[in-house]
Parts: sequence; C-alpha cells; structure tokens
Amino acid sequence: MHIDRVLFFAILEYLDMEIVGLGFHFEELPVGRKFQTIGRTITDADITNFINATGMVETMFTDLEYLKTESDIKGRVSPGALVYSFAEGLLVQSTMQHTGFAFLNMELNVHAPTFAGDTIHVECEVIEARLTRRSGRGLVRTQNEIINQKGHKLITYTPLRMLKCKDPTLQRKED
Repeated sequence: MHIDRVLFFAILEYLDMEIVGLGFHFEELPVGRKFQTIGRTITDADITNFINATGMVETMFTDLEYLKTESDIKGRVSPGALVYSFAEGLLVQSTMQHTGFAFLNMELNVHAPTFAGDTIHVECEVIEARLTRRSGRGLVRTQNEIINQKGHKLITYTPLRMLKCKDPTLQRKED
C-alpha cells in the first residue's frame, strides 16, 4: 500500500491536533469553583416550538388574550422546562463535551417567570465533589442559577453529575 507523503503528514498533523471545546474533567471542578455560561435569548419562536414539541399546550402558553385579561403574569411567558433545557444546553456545550458520563439527580426551584425576549445565562458554583469507587470517575454537584438580562434569578437547580477524571486511575479510597 502506498500513501502519498503529503497525505501522510496531513494525517499525522490531524491526529496530533488539539481538540477544543472539550468539557471539564473531575479534577478541574473543586468545591468552590465558580463560572458562568454565555447568554441565550429566548424567542417567541422558541416558546412556540417547545410547547408544540412537548405537548405543553396549556392556555398560559398559547392564549395571549388570557394572559392579558385573566392571568397574574402579563406577557409571553416561557415554560420553566424550556428555560431549564436551554440552561442545560448552555452548560453541556461548554463544560461537558467528552467528559460527562451521567446526570444522576437534582432539585429545581422556580423563582420568577421568564418571558420571550429575556436573555438568560447560568452561574454555577461547585458545592460537592467526590471520587467514586470505580476508577476514573467522580461525582460533582453544582448550584446553578439561571439569571436574566436584568440580573434577576429565575431558576435554581443542583444537578449531581458523574464526570470523567483526567487521571483514569483516580478512585475513592475505601473507608
């Protein structure tokens, strides 16, 4: 088999190239570390597509006249599930690519409504980090706050995730 020299060196260069956009490993998330995501504006189209895709065709999301005349919430309100989903999307694309193994559990609280036109970002703080008995894995819990463009806290949630360790031999020592 004959491989052209230019192609051979191009393949070598590609294989040695750094991959960007990878997530955090367990060791990079000590308790107390804080970071935030980029922003994402929630549009009317996002809300319409989400409620149709999920079947959340509740009057609160589909009848603007009802919102104007009978609801305590005025304006095109977004389902909390959409806001949470977008927050997770912002986190996954920036912190968990190739390192996230599992989403294990969480507690979630909604503090305020989110409306079409709101721009959200997520502020995270690591509140728990521990190795598992199985080598190469750690558990990380974060306190995540979804914040809008006015600085208002919309939702807080505390996911527990299993992440890959950079060092595949790391594991919790038996007590």
